[in-house]
Amino acid sequence: MLDRMATWFTADLHLGHRNIIDYCNRPFAGVDEMNRALVSNWNQTVADNDTVWVVGDFALGKVAATLALTGELNGRKILVAGNHDRCWHGHGRRAAGWTERYLDAGFDEVIQGETTVDLGDTTATVCHFPYRGDSHDHDRFAEHRPLDRGQWLIHGHVHEKWTQSGRMVNVGVDVADFRPINAQQIVKTLRAGTS
Repeated sequence: MLDRMATWFTADLHLGHRNIIDYCNRPFAGVDEMNRALVSNWNQTVADNDTVWVVGDFALGKVAATLALTGELNGRKILVAGNHDRCWHGHGRRAAGWTERYLDAGFDEVIQGETTVDLGDTTATVCHFPYRGDSHDHDRFAEHRPLDRGQWLIHGHVHEKWTQSGRMVNVGVDVADFRPINAQQIVKTLRAGTS
């Protein structure tokens, strides 16, 4: 049974992105199958009154089709913009007007950069980018990464590279059975400490 008013975290859905299936060895025959599975998994996990933090890289492909999927997803949705989100401020002038489109599609809030969230008795930073590490062979977007102040970090961006690395917790779908992760599970990770 789903918790009442639960909080969830997810990242790197890459809805509509055909190449991510090959890049991350996703078990889908095509982009339509991936999109349907991600939406179904989300809605089987998240209740209407829950809150979901989407920690970047929500949708790619044809935006009219992929961003519209937001409206099919349960819960209150908060986007912490990532480098593949068209509203991400790192795109400069190309991002103009996109925040409104994400809100119109069904996001309740769009956050740029980093923010903090209380998880149990711990305050964690939330940002699409990890302190260090990347889905590629080198660390990209250095100027957009959060400063490591000794806090836990909830992030995406690294896809299947790790679930936890030190004080960094990856909430991307590639390490979470293609569904959001409950905040209580993250609290357990934080209490267990670094590995």
